[in-house]
Amino acid sequence: MELRYFAWLRERVGTGHEVVETEAATVSALVEELRARSEAHAFALSDLTSVRVAVDQQLVDFDASISEAREVAFFPPMTGG
Repeated sequence: MELRYFAWLRERVGTGHEVVETEAATVSALVEELRARSEAHAFALSDLTSVRVAVDQQLVDFDASISEAREVAFFPPMTGG
């Protein structure tokens, strides 16, 4: 599965893209796996109230299934202008 990180999440994780193998069934379970992966991931994903997620380019909640997903993207909330 491809993971993408945008804005300050990319800076905190240290990469904008990585490929992982996961047994996680939901975004929340994936986040827990990632937090255990490294201190950088744990720091970047420590406060999910300031993180949005998309599965295969569709905005979803953290309880969304990722069993068929090809890509999960994490990014800060979008603001209008």
